[in-house]
Amino acid sequence: MANKQRELILNVFLLRYGHHPAGWLHPTWKENGRPDLNWWVKAAQIAEAAKFHTFFVADFIGRSSELTPQAAKNPSNFHFEPFTLLSAIATQTKHIGLVATVNTNFSEPYNVARQFTSLDHLSGGRAGWNVVSSLNPATVGNFGHHDGRTHEQRYERAEEFVQLAKALWDSWDDDAFDHPDRESGVFFDTAAAHPVSFHGKYYNSDGLLDYPRPIQGYPVFVQAGNSETGREFAARVAEMTYSSATSLKVAQDYYADVKSRMAKYGRTEDQLKITPGLNVVVAETDQEAQDKYAELQDLVDFSEIEFGGFDLTQYPLDGPLPDLPYDPGENGRGRFQQQLELARRENLTIRQLVLKFRVARGHLQAIGSVKTVADLIEQWFVEKGADGFNVVPPYSVKGLEDFARLVVPELQRRGIFRKEYSGATYRESLGLDRPRNPNTD
Repeated sequence: MANKQRELILNVFLLRYGHHPAGWLHPTWKENGRPDLNWWVKAAQIAEAAKFHTFFVADFIGRSSELTPQAAKNPSNFHFEPFTLLSAIATQTKHIGLVATVNTNFSEPYNVARQFTSLDHLSGGRAGWNVVSSLNPATVGNFGHHDGRTHEQRYERAEEFVQLAKALWDSWDDDAFDHPDRESGVFFDTAAAHPVSFHGKYYNSDGLLDYPRPIQGYPVFVQAGNSETGREFAARVAEMTYSSATSLKVAQDYYADVKSRMAKYGRTEDQLKITPGLNVVVAETDQEAQDKYAELQDLVDFSEIEFGGFDLTQYPLDGPLPDLPYDPGENGRGRFQQQLELARRENLTIRQLVLKFRVARGHLQAIGSVKTVADLIEQWFVEKGADGFNVVPPYSVKGLEDFARLVVPELQRRGIFRKEYSGATYRESLGLDRPRNPNTD
């Protein structure tokens, strides 16, 4: 079944307290809640030893001031800031791509351009940017932003943000600082500088970036979005998508749809890698894996259930999803629609919906033996539901260790996953071209 013209991509997205809402309650999680750099470095080194392409770090900015009993049960926001963490990890790894999430609503293009340039040079050309434009009410409260941007406006603003960041990265020739002339006392040739004069709808900037162009030209652009606006943004801007799908047909439709939009922007399909999330629990046998996952499911708290802005705790857990005028707001439209369609299509109870979709965050679940998991990955890859996967283990780093130890060797044996890193940079590892500098052509 192996397709020699494509190489399976494997990324990993970890949360220290587990992706499963009850992950930190599992007996295997024996840590306290303090930040721990060693945990993250160890995880990145495990992924690199297994030849993963990407170590992906999310950023859950801000926390609500409402200290409810339910809030006290949620550890998901307590993580390192991505640039700080990945800069430390860069010194302890050599090959794996390092993707930082940056929300364009709570940052400025100049600062972000500086940060990614620094990370790219610190890591030897391994930086990636997960471009996010969500506007969570709790985050808005922390930053004091109350401008009421719509879903479409946020994407429009994010695209202009990226355009300005690119202009700043292109404000220096690649070799601008390679030949300081000590005899004349001239550190750089002014012809190698290309001052920015950017005046857009949302941003204005005049000047030069105060650091050399990234080793990769630009960081690799990653994006997550299933909505119509998100798909169009991916086709125009992204080089990798972190998407979600719970069936091969849905994944194939998304894959074909997004890639078919690229030509009108002068892009080829291989310039975008589609990597759905893969919620995976693997063991020696299918039964053992199911038993391991059941231990987590038994720990799920159903005391508070919200869906589309409605509190569902007043409805029977084992009854159907009620027919209510759900409103997901401006965030997560694509994911919300997936949940609603799944519940209606499979006639799920509220309990089943929580356990099947919301626990896995809308991602494909692979729970079984090495063969079961590898068969699913290979089928989705070969039948073009995915170019690879963003592996999201439900609990702690143990899930990554199991995947690296059991699944990766099987994928290598089947000839669909590499045994060694290729290329010197993250872009080269992914088979992506290095962007030219339009000021030097």
